Amino acid sequence: MKAPKDFWKFDKDIAGCGVFGVIDRKRNLIPGTMPIDAMCTMHDRGNGLGGGFAAYGIYPDRADDYAFHIMGDDAAALERAETYLAGLFDVHHAEPIPTRDVLTVKNPPLVRRYFLAPKVVRPQWQHMGESDYVVGAVMHVNTRIPGAFVFSSGKNMGTFKGVGYPEDIADFFRLDEYRAYMWTAHNRFPTNTPGWWGGAHPFTLLDWAIVHNGEISSYGINRRYLCEHDYECTLMTDTEVVAYLLDLMVRKHGLSKRMASWVFAPPFWDEVDRMPEEQRKAFTALRAVYGAALLNGPFAILVTDSRGMMGLNDRVKLRPLVVAEKDTMTFMSSEESSIREVCRDLDRVWAPKAGEPVIVELEA
Repeated sequence: MKAPKDFWKFDKDIAGCGVFGVIDRKRNLIPGTMPIDAMCTMHDRGNGLGGGFAAYGIYPDRADDYAFHIMGDDAAALERAETYLAGLFDVHHAEPIPTRDVLTVKNPPLVRRYFLAPKVVRPQWQHMGESDYVVGAVMHVNTRIPGAFVFSSGKNMGTFKGVGYPEDIADFFRLDEYRAYMWTAHNRFPTNTPGWWGGAHPFTLLDWAIVHNGEISSYGINRRYLCEHDYECTLMTDTEVVAYLLDLMVRKHGLSKRMASWVFAPPFWDEVDRMPEEQRKAFTALRAVYGAALLNGPFAILVTDSRGMMGLNDRVKLRPLVVAEKDTMTFMSSEESSIREVCRDLDRVWAPKAGEPVIVELEA
């Protein structure tokens, strides 16, 4: 059988979307050019409808403040959001997020950042802890203030995302001027959800940031479960639920990241049946309590927070994920080529098994 004349066009199975992450366990700062160069290698994994980056350690002079990145359709929308936030927080500083004109980035929203601290005397939600107070404010802006959207709300970290290829979004936000001890990046190829600025990855809440390659077919039941716990999903894309589920399970319920990974990608029941009794009971209990948080469908996700990074595949490994180490740095990516582009001499390279989390924690 002869190969088709245009066989060369199909010699690479890109499997949609591309993710990249790098963390330095000792908090040495990594220039923004590293994740940008890595994502350029995976240009063909996107289609120009979404790109984004999350960076940790970029605001050391304001590390104790919550850094709200807000996009607005117009100045009036930003003013409404700012007025609302000023009633709940002490605004220590506000400014436009530095950008540059990029020909390939069309019709960007207005973007500003606010460095905030919750008021000591709170006009509402007085019964809430600080983190829940901040989450409540984010949910209010994103659901009840037309034209405004909080796309980052952690401390000493920031998310930068939009409609375009990652390298274009990085150029727009001038990410080559930033340095961080941990980066994640994403190249989006939306299949069944719209490409818009708020729907680009990473998805964030507090210091959580999620990038994802794949499709979460359990979005409906995940979303209904989150609504029962006062999270409102408004971003019109499946990955949003991962950020909120992690906040619920890890921050609010006290699960470890490893336990959360067993909720997202649990062992099959026949595997559970063969486990020792104590282990079998534990996994059965997790499924009983968090069954509605299980993620169905193909996925490779990178999860970051102020403590470190986790990579996780679905339990059949239908999307690629490669991990590598060099000295104090750990890399995670959809392709080994993107890692080698920024660090050719690696100490170790491997592909995690299906459903097996790779968790890297920062050193004290």
